[in-house]
Amino acid sequence: MPELNFEISRHFLDNHGQRAGFIALGSFLAAFLFIRTSARLIRDPKVTWWPGSVTTKGGLHLHHLVWGIVMILASGFLNFVLQPGSPGLEILAAIFGIGAGLTLDEFALWIHLEDVYWSQEGRSSIDAVVVATLLGGLVVLGIAPFDISNSSSPISSLVAVVVVDLIFSALAILKGKPMLGVIGVFVPVTSIVGAIRLAAPNSPWARWRYSPDSHRMARSQRRFERVRERRRRLINAIGGAPSQPS
Repeated sequence: MPELNFEISRHFLDNHGQRAGFIALGSFLAAFLFIRTSARLIRDPKVTWWPGSVTTKGGLHLHHLVWGIVMILASGFLNFVLQPGSPGLEILAAIFGIGAGLTLDEFALWIHLEDVYWSQEGRSSIDAVVVATLLGGLVVLGIAPFDISNSSSPISSLVAVVVVDLIFSALAILKGKPMLGVIGVFVPVTSIVGAIRLAAPNSPWARWRYSPDSHRMARSQRRFERVRERRRRLINAIGGAPSQPS
C-alpha cells in the first residue's frame, strides 16, 4: 500500500491539462481569499494603513470584478490563439484562476446588478465560490460525471446507472440540498445521502410531503435551524458579517 501511494503521488499532475487545472484552482482560491481579506480590511475603520479600493478622479469605484473579467478574457483568448505548451499554459491558467477569483467574489453583483457586497444578498458570492471550488476540485482529481468510459457493462445497464444517479441527485435538490445534488452527479453516494435524509423545511419536498403541524416538519425545522446557524457562522468567518439592514 505505501508503494501504491508513492506511485500516485509521483505521477500526480503529470498531465498538462490536469496541472493547468490545479494551478487555476489554486490561483482562484488564493485570489478570492486575498481580495475578500482586502475588502474586510477596507471595511474596518481601525485599519488605516491598507491602501483601499481603486477609484477614478471622477469618484467612480472600479470593482475588482472588472479586473477579473479582463484577466479571464485575456487569458482565454491567448490560450485559444497561442495554444502554448509548458510553462505558458500554466501561466495562463494562473491568470485565469486569479481573474475567476476576483470575478466570483462579486457574483452577487451579477445577479442583482447593484452593489450588495456587504448585504445579506451578497452571501451568494460565497456560495458561488464554494460550488466552483468543489466542482473544480473534483474535475482536477479526475472524477468525471457518469465516468463510464472504461466500463464493459451493456449499454442498458450504463443507462440505468445514469438514470438512477440523476434521480437521486434530483431528489436531493428537491429536498433543499442543492450542493449534495450537484456533487452527487460526480460522487453518487452524496446524492443518495441527501435523498434519503430529512428535507429542508422550505424545500419543495417539504411543502409537498410534510404537513405544517406534523412531527416531520417540526424535526426538519429544528435540524435545519442548527444547520443554518453553523453555516451562517462559517460564511461570516470567511466573508465577513453582512451589514444590518437600516
